[in-house]
Amino acid sequence: MRLSISHLTKYEYDKPVHYALQQVRLTPKSQASQTALTWDMTVEGGRKELEFTDQHNNLVTLISLDEDQSGISIQCQGEVETIEQSGIAGQQYGDTPLWYFKRSTALTRPGAQIHDLVNSLAYDARDDLTRLHALSGLVAKALSYEKGRTNVQTTAEDALRSGYGVCQDHTHIFLSAVRLLGFPARYVSGYLMMDDRVEQDASHAWAEAWIDRMGWTGFDVSNGVSPDERYVRVATGLDYRDAAPISGIRIGDAKESMIVTVRVQR
Repeated sequence: MRLSISHLTKYEYDKPVHYALQQVRLTPKSQASQTALTWDMTVEGGRKELEFTDQHNNLVTLISLDEDQSGISIQCQGEVETIEQSGIAGQQYGDTPLWYFKRSTALTRPGAQIHDLVNSLAYDARDDLTRLHALSGLVAKALSYEKGRTNVQTTAEDALRSGYGVCQDHTHIFLSAVRLLGFPARYVSGYLMMDDRVEQDASHAWAEAWIDRMGWTGFDVSNGVSPDERYVRVATGLDYRDAAPISGIRIGDAKESMIVTVRVQR
């Protein structure tokens, strides 16, 4: 499937900002399940400083804000060809060992709520894949999808306790639980072509767990499926912070507002 993707992020400040630097992870790379045919990133109100590949094999672009600007926009667009792989991303590439992906982070550290969730999982599954799909279903049932109840600082434990969240919360809870079970697991950020709309207000997130003889296998808890040809992988990491589409710093006390518009279509 050939997907056309457009992703616009606009930051506005209530007063000029003297300095800001953004790490941008918005460039999909060609891999087993996808081929990036075209991709272009343009910046208004700032400039690209450099690009590098991080420890998770993500392509990162550093973008600085022009001095004394009151806004910056980052526009990405291109086409990606995807193929159906039943959610299997394949074998491990890069220098990061598998044991690293068993680590907890501040966002995924398990507490009593997540321990109880794991303990409620039936242990009579025929195989690891069936067991992890059952876990995905438990997480989805425990956490109703609702925007505005959590943010990027919300931990997996707090989201599960509240009973509400979005795709990143589903993913963090699943990662925390899967690592408790002894599986390496990682966060994935990217794009999803939705069946009922073209325009979206955010990119998407899901999880991958390492299953022996299968490799990295995807679980989209929010939608109750394994990623298929409608999905485009962009960045991976231990949690949202490693794979965030945009993160950074700024100097000054200006108040910030952000508008994101994402369009994904055939």
